[in-house]
Amino acid sequence: MKGGFDRSKSLQEIERHDWGEPTYHSSLVTTCHLLRRKPLAQFTVEDLRVMIGQQISLPILIPLAVEQLEADPLAEGRYYPCDLLAAVVSIDRAFWPSHPDSAQRIGQVIQRVRRLQPTLDEITASSAARVLADVPPELTTGGKK
Repeated sequence: MKGGFDRSKSLQEIERHDWGEPTYHSSLVTTCHLLRRKPLAQFTVEDLRVMIGQQISLPILIPLAVEQLEADPLAEGRYYPCDLLAAVVSIDRAFWPSHPDSAQRIGQVIQRVRRLQPTLDEITASSAARVLADVPPELTTGGKK
């Protein structure tokens, strides 16, 4: 099983923790609760962007995001080109030292985006530049920005 977990299961099933029903009724909270019950195999780029942006279940979701980004480094959820990469590079930096494989693979994705920049249309290039400006040192070659 690629990724080390059963993708036919939801985060709730994998983590064996039911959050119950949302107690705060906002679109984002409701969405996150619903996504915890969705099988991982059905997650979209947008689903990953939302959950990773909220720092939810990162040890499970970052590897899925890495796969998406390796296939398409400019992967776009609901907002703009590279918004999945933006969510990934914005997570708490403390995550990366304990997940060096994911950090190394995201570093490679970042290098691909840098190489692609000159070939991108203006909007995509602008989005990519904003994301690349925020990359923490842990995700660049040799830990240097």
